Amino acid sequence: MPLLLGLDSSTQSTKAVLVDAADGTVVDQRTAPHPPGTSVDPRAWLAACDQAVAPLLDRAAAVAVAGQQHGAVALDADGLPVRDALLWNDTRSAPQAESLVRELGGPEACVDTLGSVLVASFTVTKLRWLRDHEPHHAGRIAEVLLPHDYVSRHLSEPGTAAFTDRGDASGTGYYDIRKGAWRHDIVELALGHDVALPTILPPGAVAGHTLTGRPVAPGTGDNMGAALGLGLEPGDVLVSIGTSGVASTVSPAAVADASGVVTGFADAAGGFLPLVATMNAAGILDLQAAWLGIDHDELARLALQAPPGSNGVVMLPYYGGERTPNRPDAVGVWSGLTPRTTRSDLARAAFEALLCSLADAVDALMTATGGGVRRVLLVGGAARNPAVRALAPAVFGRPVVVPAAGEYVARGAARQAAWALAGTPEPPSWSLPAEVVLEAAPTPAVREQYAALRDQA
Repeated sequence: MPLLLGLDSSTQSTKAVLVDAADGTVVDQRTAPHPPGTSVDPRAWLAACDQAVAPLLDRAAAVAVAGQQHGAVALDADGLPVRDALLWNDTRSAPQAESLVRELGGPEACVDTLGSVLVASFTVTKLRWLRDHEPHHAGRIAEVLLPHDYVSRHLSEPGTAAFTDRGDASGTGYYDIRKGAWRHDIVELALGHDVALPTILPPGAVAGHTLTGRPVAPGTGDNMGAALGLGLEPGDVLVSIGTSGVASTVSPAAVADASGVVTGFADAAGGFLPLVATMNAAGILDLQAAWLGIDHDELARLALQAPPGSNGVVMLPYYGGERTPNRPDAVGVWSGLTPRTTRSDLARAAFEALLCSLADAVDALMTATGGGVRRVLLVGGAARNPAVRALAPAVFGRPVVVPAAGEYVARGAARQAAWALAGTPEPPSWSLPAEVVLEAAPTPAVREQYAALRDQA
């Protein structure tokens, strides 16, 4: 069977996996780091891509890229970056998000057209920020791509026109979720003039070819890639703990949430991907470990020494502002500290805050979709932490399924590449790798004390 190459061009790195087309088994993988920050020269992603795929590309029969959503790659008439790309976690455009929502007719009008209420993460808000704060850059923009579009075109033969898919397009804020088409009028409203946008291709299409003739699939956003890589079905809720925290599910119908909590994205397979995202996730644990002067293993050991509720210590982990709830200017808040507070209490409170935030996301998702939870799947780097594994089923109040560690965004991209290569109506069916089911007695009091602090802030 042929081998397929899937890339995850994430906030932190490029991860490339080479998989067997028969069953999705990973046979080789590589990674290359990205620069830190919320504003990054996108050419760094191309260098990381080249580094990661160098020994893999010639072995692949087809390739696809999944990438971080929302980032604004603004290019001039020569195809060069006008400035560093503003990423999804750059919240400077929060006032512009509010203005655009008003100009588009309010939250309900936004949801009806775009599927989501605009927040600072969306690409269109970054275009408005450029118009307002960097008109010298805004005026030079001739084309706007998403991160995965930019990397996909780089892998394609010269002269290939930019392309994307409906999944990643649905996170821009200028894609009509119902008509499946760009809204150039919204781009012009935001930026002050129209620009070229990538061609939106259907699921399973061949978008182009590499220099050596390998098919390149349209690619997609990272959340859509993860859903494809894990083979999500209705009733499955995927909770991912990475740079961001995400709860998502697949749905055959669009979901409209005028509160703005649930974003009504499209998916990479022709359906929809209702999603709730938090800006603060694994970084909560990074900060706590750094402040206590310990590594993550010791942080987990300390946390599991404290009782549920951390002896009354509660925190809101909004260190970099927050997306859900929509508090872009928020900061972290600690409550319940006393002279009796221990290092173990502080460690456990960080884990509980992270998981309560994600449990809120799961609840919001289920309310918006009107569906029940068949199972909760937990992935991401932090899913391997012993304290996350011990506390997640207790905080969520239900068993949690943890698939074997893997690069599921990249695997989803590889599955899309296999789909394009096969030319079939549906993507290939790949079984999920081995999984572990985590169980624990529910701790509803932990969520209650977290909610009390959240609602006061």
